[in-house]
Amino acid sequence: MGSDNTRWVRLAGSTTDALWDTTIGDAVDGWVHTGLLTARLDPGDTREVDLATHEAVVVPLASGVRLTVTHEGQTQDIVLEGRESVWSGPTDVAYVPRGATLTLTAEARAEIAVCLAADTTTEPGPPPNRVAAQDVPVELRGAGIASRQVRNFGVPGVLDARRMIACEVITPAGNWSSWPPHKHDTERPGVETELEEIYYFRTRSTDPRGTDPMGYQRVYAAGARPIDVLAEVRSGDVVLVPHGWHGPAIAAPNADLYYLNVMAGPGPERAWLICDDPAHAWVRESWTTTAIDPRLL
Repeated sequence: MGSDNTRWVRLAGSTTDALWDTTIGDAVDGWVHTGLLTARLDPGDTREVDLATHEAVVVPLASGVRLTVTHEGQTQDIVLEGRESVWSGPTDVAYVPRGATLTLTAEARAEIAVCLAADTTTEPGPPPNRVAAQDVPVELRGAGIASRQVRNFGVPGVLDARRMIACEVITPAGNWSSWPPHKHDTERPGVETELEEIYYFRTRSTDPRGTDPMGYQRVYAAGARPIDVLAEVRSGDVVLVPHGWHGPAIAAPNADLYYLNVMAGPGPERAWLICDDPAHAWVRESWTTTAIDPRLL
């Protein structure tokens, strides 16, 4: 099990360069549509991103940041107030279109994620825009030990974008999410959309003794394209899902699990349409008679 971990799992620190703690993009063999940059910034630190053929969503992980966006000859400042940490609830986010230059400036110590989606179209796209934290829909998904909280800041109908779909998920200690296992790797109009997906993880110990917090992520083959990932994950780790059934994402009994999802694909429709592994699809039926984990209420 996990024979493809070396190809599709990036441990914290393994993609670090001089400016970014995490760098995921098309330098990964077989990876085309999505990317991710993360950085820890001290007060006054800046980072610049030339988006060229990508659009971006800036997500404050801890504290806030000021964005200066230069696009089509116009310069615009966007202030993101952020939050104390990913465990503190939703954050405001900002969308930046392809072809723009984006400069991030920290006024306090901050941690920032820049989600990327390839956009090779030439038609005018959405302008830079901000989604306020109070406007982020928070969904309680699943039930029982499959309960989790989904913060849908970057989905159609909430974020105005061309290709990007993004969200955050909180899974309390001991629970399973990305469950039942599902896939979105084949374009079937009205049924399924073809989307790459990035999972960027954070973990938090719930044990007063400070036990090493961890979780697990599973990805396996659907159809003729092989993939076999079974990864132990900790803060800063990344799992890439190019295709196949993915789930569960499991929080250890003594650690809460957070992940940031970034999705995009080549299809004509910007939509998150999935199908469940038939062997586990019955799980959804059990939710109608099972209570949501009270830790999320």
